[in-house]
Amino acid sequence: MEAGNGKRILVCNVGGEFFAVDDRCTHEDSSLYLGCLKGDRIHCSLHGGEFSVKTGEALAEPAEVALQTYQVSIEDGRIFITL
Repeated sequence: MEAGNGKRILVCNVGGEFFAVDDRCTHEDSSLYLGCLKGDRIHCSLHGGEFSVKTGEALAEPAEVALQTYQVSIEDGRIFITL
């Protein structure tokens, strides 16, 4: 999804709990949208970096810098993200 300021945010459903992180890999500025989500890890399709969508932590090289995370809340079936 795109925030009002042009920032792209990736929203992930992990076992019914929603998490939001920047949609750009910190290694090569590639979109994580086409990556593979396994458990709470998003795998970048470009070079294979992995991140925790819960904490943003970089978990596998070549990614070394964490993703920005955002607070998610659900109200009346709608997802809200605090930027």
